[in-house]
Amino acid sequence: MQTLNQIYLMVKKEVGKELYDYQQEDLDKIFDKIDNCPQNYNLLYQLPTGGGKTVIFSEIARRYIETKKKKVMILTHRIELCNQTSKMLAEFGVKNKIINSKVKDLPDQGEYECFVAMVETLNNRLNDDKIVIEDIGLVIIDEAHYNSFRKLFKFFDECFILGVTATPLSSNIKLPMKDIYKELIVGKAIGSLIEDGFLAKATTISYDVSLSSLKIGINGDYTVKSSEVLYTDSSMQGKLLYAYKQNALGKKTLIFNNGIVTSQYVYHTFASAGLKIKHLDNTTPKKERVNILKWFKETPDAILTSVGLLTTGFDEPTIQTIILNRATRSLTLYFQMIGRGSRVIPGKKTFDVIDLGNNAARFGLWSAEVDWQKIFRYPSYYLENMISDEEIERKFTYKMPEELREKFAKSEHVDFDIDEESDRVKNSGKRSFTIIERSIDQHAEIIMENSDDLMTALTLARELEEDIADRVRRYCYVICKSTKNYRSWVEDEYMKKLRQKIMASF
Repeated sequence: MQTLNQIYLMVKKEVGKELYDYQQEDLDKIFDKIDNCPQNYNLLYQLPTGGGKTVIFSEIARRYIETKKKKVMILTHRIELCNQTSKMLAEFGVKNKIINSKVKDLPDQGEYECFVAMVETLNNRLNDDKIVIEDIGLVIIDEAHYNSFRKLFKFFDECFILGVTATPLSSNIKLPMKDIYKELIVGKAIGSLIEDGFLAKATTISYDVSLSSLKIGINGDYTVKSSEVLYTDSSMQGKLLYAYKQNALGKKTLIFNNGIVTSQYVYHTFASAGLKIKHLDNTTPKKERVNILKWFKETPDAILTSVGLLTTGFDEPTIQTIILNRATRSLTLYFQMIGRGSRVIPGKKTFDVIDLGNNAARFGLWSAEVDWQKIFRYPSYYLENMISDEEIERKFTYKMPEELREKFAKSEHVDFDIDEESDRVKNSGKRSFTIIERSIDQHAEIIMENSDDLMTALTLARELEEDIADRVRRYCYVICKSTKNYRSWVEDEYMKKLRQKIMASF
């Protein structure tokens, strides 16, 4: 039986010569603006990851050069994107030159119609007056939601600027995109691209994770430091391995983490379980990185755990599972991570997303409809009304894992409804902590039903930690007192009283 890799290599062919209907429609809309708006107009174009943004703006560059008789500058923020863009332009017959760190001047610029540049490199050359680029009429900005591009706008103030992004939401809330771009053209939605066979359909499997320990940094996202503490914990590593074995065993899998230490922990956890896995981060030497990505491409059941590197400029169509082993408050990052698995090839029309950061609860499913015009016009409103972690956690429903449930096989019922018990306690006029005491009684009862000796009972009590944490969380919501310190105190008291009850029974 052929693997996805083999099928992909057999059918792989040149791309970039012919646009799909939806791409052509968007291109025509963009050229209508180029033809009818002032020369220094700033336009933003949105199209999902996998929709073919590079193909579209390569054709825009070709057509602009041909019809306007002026040159084009394309700006990117990563060298991988520079190389991919240059190659695509060449497929469209556009003679181009990459301006990278090796390029100190441009004595041969007359030979080229288009330039592809890293934003920092070009900014340095222009500020040092080492490069003067003549006759540029159109500037195309890839991944335009990044704010690093803004520093270059002053050098192209008489040019038509086209920003291209999958998510028209600025990476800096203080610098909204609506202040830079006059209007937004929205391309085909993810749902429509799936329906028409251009993107694979995602099945999302979510595991509830308490994020109360996470801190939000100045960039508006969770800090690496607090994420490392949560996701390197043995219980989270165990949950990740369990989720993989339940849903992705034997499938090519890409794992995203929010920290190098976490990714290294993941590597050791999976390697110890005898699984084929490699780790990649921005400190990995270039040669080793190339070898790892080659191994990942060629190994059908490979697992790659990574940090930050593979959200843009990385295309591996044979990926079957994406694991979000992190939480993020960045809508852009959420779409970028999942988008790495969305490429369609023969034999692959679907892929899985395993969410270990409550991300789907925060942003909605990847394929759900999004009002990008509203987000573009009112980004502050969107960000301020993002569902909070506390609201998400209120909706958690704990279900005892099957392997743990088997250890309580002698008990007909193992659940305990905190909300129902709260109503009974209120109606009887008893103090609220009675809810916890009755929960402890029920846990002690099922432990005793399934234990023949004290050691077994105490071991079962320890294995109920997740169930206990869930009950305590719900109890704290009921009494409107859910600070981290109070919750920790209740959990400690709960476990202490449960042990005492068990020992008294023996």
